[in-house]
Amino acid sequence: MAYDTLLVETRGAVGLITLNRPKALNALNGHLIAELNTVLDAFEADEAVRAVVVTGSEKAFAAGADIKEMLSHDFVSALASDFIAPWDRIARCRKPVIAAVAGYALGGGCELAMMCDIILAADNARFGQPEINLGTLPGAGGTQRLIRAIGKSKAMEMVLTGRMMDAREAEQANLVARVVPAADLIDEAIKLADTIAEKSAPVVAMAKAAVNAANEIGLNDGLRFERSQFYATFATADRGEGMQAFVDKRSPKFTNR
Repeated sequence: MAYDTLLVETRGAVGLITLNRPKALNALNGHLIAELNTVLDAFEADEAVRAVVVTGSEKAFAAGADIKEMLSHDFVSALASDFIAPWDRIARCRKPVIAAVAGYALGGGCELAMMCDIILAADNARFGQPEINLGTLPGAGGTQRLIRAIGKSKAMEMVLTGRMMDAREAEQANLVARVVPAADLIDEAIKLADTIAEKSAPVVAMAKAAVNAANEIGLNDGLRFERSQFYATFATADRGEGMQAFVDKRSPKFTNR
């Protein structure tokens, strides 16, 4: 299927989504988000797809939300339409999602990257929440996810000043998992996704849910949830295969059951 704002392909067990609005530096509008959500739904339903990579161009992952589209809203229409709500679909994806970020990831682009499970950054990547310069503030999770990633002081500075953070600082601040040369970004993202795809799919989903819970609930509740997920793996054939393979000193053969 062809899309207006995306390029979509599969590479083995990995679904690759490329944001494709080059004239607008991949600015995020309602149409792009709707197409993105359609692709995510399809990848979620496809058992052959085990992990997803989302990327943009070398110049821009996404330079922000489409300001021309947002300019038409007033408070009543924004509240009534809740037009930001569909953006959260990527954060609810049960399969692992890797953001492969090169160039600008600003405003909504930074927020979209933070909705993913892992951010892999090219050495030319730049992150920021510059909404304050437009007389507004982040509305798709920027104030909430950024502080959880990099702490209050640095997040507050970025949100209140609009300052951009380069790839090295983002890595040091724990916003991104790793920085790689821009020329190697997609290959490294696919390699990372392939590594995850080789694991047991149900156990990956449970592990992802447990890590995400740490951002959302207190420690004691989180520990109880982790333990319940851990015990739940004992109902899977893959847990038995994984442990038996370890004892036998061989590679496991997971069947996703």
